[in-house]
Amino acid sequence: MTGEEYVESLRDAREVYVYGERVKDVTTHPAFHNPVRMTARLYDALHDDRYRDVLTCPVDGGGDGYTHRFFTTPRSAEDLVAAQGAIAAWARLSYGWMGRSPDYKASFLGTLGANADFYGPYADNARRWYRESQEKVLFWNHAIVHPPVDRDRPPDEVADVFVHVEAETDAGLVVSGAKVVATGSALAHYNFIAHYGLPIRKREFALVATVPMDAPGVKLICRPSYTATAAVAGSPFDYPLSSRLDENDTILVMDKVLIPWENVFIYGDLGKVQMFTARSGFPERFTFHGCIRLAVKLEFLAGLLSKALQVTGVRDFRGVQSRLGEVLAWRNLFWGLSDAAARNPVPWKDGAVLPNGDYGMAYRWFMQVGYPRLREIILQDVASGLIYVPSSAEDFRNPQTRPYLDKYVRGSGGVTAVERVKLMKLLWDAIGSEFGSRHELYERNYSGNHENTRVELYASQLASGQLAGYERFAEQCMSEYDLDGWTVPDLESFPDLKNLINRP
Repeated sequence: MTGEEYVESLRDAREVYVYGERVKDVTTHPAFHNPVRMTARLYDALHDDRYRDVLTCPVDGGGDGYTHRFFTTPRSAEDLVAAQGAIAAWARLSYGWMGRSPDYKASFLGTLGANADFYGPYADNARRWYRESQEKVLFWNHAIVHPPVDRDRPPDEVADVFVHVEAETDAGLVVSGAKVVATGSALAHYNFIAHYGLPIRKREFALVATVPMDAPGVKLICRPSYTATAAVAGSPFDYPLSSRLDENDTILVMDKVLIPWENVFIYGDLGKVQMFTARSGFPERFTFHGCIRLAVKLEFLAGLLSKALQVTGVRDFRGVQSRLGEVLAWRNLFWGLSDAAARNPVPWKDGAVLPNGDYGMAYRWFMQVGYPRLREIILQDVASGLIYVPSSAEDFRNPQTRPYLDKYVRGSGGVTAVERVKLMKLLWDAIGSEFGSRHELYERNYSGNHENTRVELYASQLASGQLAGYERFAEQCMSEYDLDGWTVPDLESFPDLKNLINRP
């Protein structure tokens, strides 16, 4: 699709609700118009000679044409490095702020060719979606977490809320329930439905499938729109990120939605639905994508912080420099983890490879510490500079206030008041506004809650035998000595020296 074709593809019967009303057309509504156009830029880039070599490669799911690199099956470290470049190039078009761009769900879609047999009786569905998603670069999102309702109870005891199958028909499965939080779904073509984090005991909950956003019975009930709020409260000068990059989070409701059999990947198989996370290839790839996107975002924030420190005249302070260095170290860490994941791939199915999951697991933990720390540094070192700004761009147009602003709100080093305020409002929108605060929440929980990311890392290396290997490494050291001294022939305990020490 081109950007224009993507915009047109959203003009369907989807039910999106915000501020008490159903949205007639997400492509024109103030809450979604600009995010839709920012997404359209990504599709246009696929047809732009400036980006085409970095972003695209020939389809490998059958047929002719080209697609985004991350939608295909990588078979070498070189393929993964090329995919890393494509992910980064798209992320830069949104300055790293679109966590759910279409290539995010390519983390799953790009596995369906090599891993089709995992889906058993639905293997042909996997192969078909692999081909179609490549040809169109379809925008899938996902909703895989149960709502925060009665989480202390098994899923089958919360059937009035959690997604489950109500009936099996010749045409497909009739599904009801809700999911949290379907970020960006109002902008997407399909939503991927699965369960994550809770054991499934009944077959009606054992479902992995996809549903189009305009399917009858699908409802998207949106949180407040930062984009619409920005249009009411100010201008792009005042809210340069939230006015165009709000991937609205929604409550996804399914009210007797018919999911055709051709859109099902797993159903009724309790064992397989529990194995999905470990066997699908999705976690290794979504952490790879997320790590690259975050590294781009941190470059943007590092650049903003550096400029803000110059404008306030404090960048030459030693302590400030040390903390800016820390921000750059976090940036380097995430780029390094994504490099390591790409350049040390893990052999998988049918000649395919996966990004190395050890580095993806590390990213999941470090992001929960690193992003809040980055925000803390900005708040600490830019400090009052973030709010030493006028209420809006209109204050610069008022002849009563403009002279005072030009004099008292100017930046250091000859930076004008307009330039300084423009920078500070962008930085505030990034870390201090409702949009910015939501992004800290997003990065903290993007790949799982703070305990689960640690437990899963432990469980992964326990299951792989790596932890046992580390224990053997420690035991090797311990085996070289005992109560009587060294047990290896090349080391000496020097017992005579003990006699010198023990002399009266």
